[in-house]
Amino acid sequence: MRKIEEILRLHHECGRSNREIAQAVRASPTTVGDYLRRARLGGFGWPLPDGLSESALEAALFPPLPAATVKRPEPNWAAVHRQVGRSGVTLDLLWQEYRECHPDGYQYSGFCEHYRALARALPVTLRQSHAPGERLFVDYSGQTVTIIDVATGEERQAQIFVAVLGASSYTYVEATWTQGLGDWIGSQVRCLEYLGGAPQLLVPDYVSRHIIGLLWPSPLCGLAPAAGSAAGRSPSGRAHNSQSDSSHSSRSGSRCQTPFRGYAGDSAGGGTHRAMAASFMRMLTSA
Repeated sequence: MRKIEEILRLHHECGRSNREIAQAVRASPTTVGDYLRRARLGGFGWPLPDGLSESALEAALFPPLPAATVKRPEPNWAAVHRQVGRSGVTLDLLWQEYRECHPDGYQYSGFCEHYRALARALPVTLRQSHAPGERLFVDYSGQTVTIIDVATGEERQAQIFVAVLGASSYTYVEATWTQGLGDWIGSQVRCLEYLGGAPQLLVPDYVSRHIIGLLWPSPLCGLAPAAGSAAGRSPSGRAHNSQSDSSHSSRSGSRCQTPFRGYAGDSAGGGTHRAMAASFMRMLTSA
């Protein structure tokens, strides 16, 4: 309630100042002055006419604003909705592009209000439910940040690793120099240490160069491991499973149902990466 009647009573009957009235009704002196000005312009004094309710008084002092008569050019809302889902695209950026084409178009607040009304009317699809502690989604953001060496002024681009728990959207973020397997596994190890536990599932994005072969025995995944690190490696550096490659290729790149698959990396660093992967998996299986 706006407490208009009480403000009028304190002003006319008690002779209180705007500041005293504001303290009594817990409003600002500016608001009190605005109410008194509206009452004066509307011809309302004290006492108020009999039978005049608070809601009727409010409607008299605060009439609805007339509908806008200016016709604004409408954006392509379908294109706006498609762009909003892209990385790095915000409503503010889309509004600036819209105003460049239509200087007499919507202001930013009106642009956002119309878009959100449209988005609420769209059917909701791909709704997912996540149990607490069930899934941790891990990926790189796709954008980099610039790191400047204060001693030399050299600039380097750092990759942004992001991990999000599905149920709570609790997020872990860190920067690494590369997206190589060493940084990839190291970021996940530090994330799990920070969280103080491990989820049932780690859900990474598909990174084809990180997938070459299995790193542990077949009882964990139902597939036989490579016969040997040297014998099971193709000339391209990719390890082969001892089973026929046709069954693997027929899945059109689908993932093996294993807790983890590894990337051997360069020949000099393959052993280190495999050791890191084994340490990483021991952490998962022991949690």
